[in-house]
Amino acid sequence: MTHKTAEQLIAFERRIQELFETGKLPFLVHLCGGNERELIGLFKAVKPGDWVFSGHRSHYHYLLAGGSEERLESLIRGGNSMFVFDKDINFVTSSVLAGLTCPAAGVAASLKEKGSHNHVWCFLGDGAEDEGHFYEAVRYVDGHKLPCTFIIEDNDRSCDTTKMRRRGSNESNFHWPPCVIRYHYVPTYPHGGTGCKQWVKFDPDIVDLCLANMDKTSGS
Repeated sequence: MTHKTAEQLIAFERRIQELFETGKLPFLVHLCGGNERELIGLFKAVKPGDWVFSGHRSHYHYLLAGGSEERLESLIRGGNSMFVFDKDINFVTSSVLAGLTCPAAGVAASLKEKGSHNHVWCFLGDGAEDEGHFYEAVRYVDGHKLPCTFIIEDNDRSCDTTKMRRRGSNESNFHWPPCVIRYHYVPTYPHGGTGCKQWVKFDPDIVDLCLANMDKTSGS
């Protein structure tokens, strides 16, 4: 399943970047970039009814899973860049590091129990790869032969720290089982940022409007 070209994906993220850099988006956003070709190839295997789990950097995943640009931009403008959910296309995110790896395994177990032909696709970064609950999820999926694939999007960064510094010289000798695949890419934008290189002064009217909307949402 893929509904977007690389050019369309890039254009969307550049539009969001411009909103941030012109002070019209006073929320933290994590932009995708540099991995368009790899993701478009991977999403050709995603079928309708499959589940897609993503993390804090989910814009490309959502659009390639069939989500609309209009809905995604509305969520981002509301401060929900890291909290994109869509039950109509079985799309789930979490900003917790590797937070959805175990739920992904659980959904895969349920699909197998029901005799479903659908699959679970769980995207994570090489930083999340270091987490213990990812290891647990992988062992469970591999041991029970569940319909789940974990995709490590490896840009060699976790809080701007390389894999070599985090793991040492044996990094290249470690291999996950077949339910885990990996691709390497150089990100367009810095880790955890929008790519801007200057201080951003947010429009005070936009800030007040966003805060008011947040108050209404929280019920305060």
